[in-house]
Amino acid sequence: MLSSNRQGAVLALAGFAAFASHDALIKLLGGGYAIFQIAFFSVLFGFPIMMMMLIRDGARDNLRPHHPWWVALRTGLGIVTGFGAFYAFTTLPLTQVYAILFSQPLIITALSVPMLGERVGPRRWAAVVLGLIGVMVVLRPGATELGWGHVAALTSGITGSFVSIIMRRIGSEERSIVMILYPMMGNLIVMGAIMPFVYRPMPIGDLGLVAALSVLGFCGMLGVLMGYQRAAASTVAPMQYSQILWAVLFGALFFDEWPEAATLLGAGIIIASGLYIAMREEDSAVTVARPVSTGRTLRGDTAFGIRVGDILRRRAGRDGPLSSDRE
Repeated sequence: MLSSNRQGAVLALAGFAAFASHDALIKLLGGGYAIFQIAFFSVLFGFPIMMMMLIRDGARDNLRPHHPWWVALRTGLGIVTGFGAFYAFTTLPLTQVYAILFSQPLIITALSVPMLGERVGPRRWAAVVLGLIGVMVVLRPGATELGWGHVAALTSGITGSFVSIIMRRIGSEERSIVMILYPMMGNLIVMGAIMPFVYRPMPIGDLGLVAALSVLGFCGMLGVLMGYQRAAASTVAPMQYSQILWAVLFGALFFDEWPEAATLLGAGIIIASGLYIAMREEDSAVTVARPVSTGRTLRGDTAFGIRVGDILRRRAGRDGPLSSDRE
């Protein structure tokens, strides 16, 4: 029988495989429909799952946020994050999008200093700088033509990092259902307002694919969440990088995409930097704040947001306080 840590790793791998399939479907549908339409229906089909979550939620509190302005900012940034990710997946090779989005731990680490009052030591700053060099290797400014897809992916990575910091800042005081419901409502309102200008009738088969987006998003959330419940963050967090393997496979099989050497090299540099930061934050000599490992997994906001910070904080409380030393 697998140990708890291995079970967590396997569940996380399955969750990130579901997310990779979700992103491949976005790319497939993006060839025939506007991303606003895809996002609108994927959120709409996610509401039945949201209703089940509300029914199962035993809390008797209302759905009014304790920090309305922070939740509003998180919702707005989440809409931009999701739009950027959707657009990037429909216009760029999958491997290139993932390589850029994998820079989020680096950005979160940098943002944690002014927004969370963290102290980041020279080794982790060096990892941030090295990771950003990896992003430049992927983008190769001057050697390749940069388009709106690259801008969208970078914007999604930056705004997604701000979302993670906001969730880390207020997550202990806001209910998870509130942090998921408001971005869903925001997406539905914004995308619905644009729909009359971009709508194209969808046959039942394509509607089924859009419904599958919501199911895959939920399955991915569930797999990653169960992984964090069974294993340490240092075991589960690196599993997200398995998406680059799925991106190579799906790109070759369905979209005739073959990753360039520069993309793979840059992705390797970014992944190595992200892994170093995650391992440093999981080290016992690192402060309890741990903005990267206790934030969201690196996902754009579509139908569901994922937050594992509460689980990790409860675990920290059960196992005893962590050291406040920081490198």
